[in-house]
Amino acid sequence: MDLQSVAPSLKAAIENGLLADISVDTEEAIAFDSVTLLPPVTAPEKIFCIGVNYANRNAEYKDGSAAPTKPSVFIRFPDSLTGHNQPLIRPPESHQLDYEGEIVVVIGKAGRRISRENAFEHIAGLTIMNEGTLRDWVRHAKFNVTQGKNFVHSGSMGPWMVSADEFSSAALEDMHISTRVNGELRQHDTSASMMFPITFIIEYLSTFCELKPGDIIATGTPNGAGARFDPPIYLKPGDIVEVEVEGVGVLSNGVEDEQV
Repeated sequence: MDLQSVAPSLKAAIENGLLADISVDTEEAIAFDSVTLLPPVTAPEKIFCIGVNYANRNAEYKDGSAAPTKPSVFIRFPDSLTGHNQPLIRPPESHQLDYEGEIVVVIGKAGRRISRENAFEHIAGLTIMNEGTLRDWVRHAKFNVTQGKNFVHSGSMGPWMVSADEFSSAALEDMHISTRVNGELRQHDTSASMMFPITFIIEYLSTFCELKPGDIIATGTPNGAGARFDPPIYLKPGDIVEVEVEGVGVLSNGVEDEQV
């Protein structure tokens, strides 16, 4: 099946309630290694990221701060992300490119002031993000991480979206996530450690804005990012980063220097 005969993009399929109409005839299947995977949603209206959302990640800062009562929120731009098996780009302005493996929610149904009890029905599916960060650039100002989160192709998303009907609402509350760099396990935790569960995040964000089909919510990263080692271990060209989320798959990316 030519999927574009159903909808021109995954976002359009979500917006028009056509996910159930998308299927693949195995006789017409295309070899996986012959295609280039883009981020599952290439043009989301909003990409929200939740900062310091795992309890042990807050402790990892070693600043004596109490657990937050409200989530930290920032945004990314679509072109800051690339797809599965595409390189993360280290810019010439900084060699402090770091990894952050995250569980990602794709919104399926628009809503404002969505209650936690109804949040699951607004999810189209789940995907994975490596929320790549230029560490020195997130420290350019006191309350601003935007610069260090939005270098072009510094992060990635994919490899695909798994539809919400493949998960129970309870599964979202205890889903394993791991990050490996060159095969070495660097991050491992479950969503049970989130200080702000996925349903709470949807409720909170939808209080001040309307969540729309195709909107992206990256839900935070466990401890173990490269910046937290002593000395820090940042990504360099030739590294391979894999982020694995239970029930979703593995997002894999190499690292290259930007050609300027």
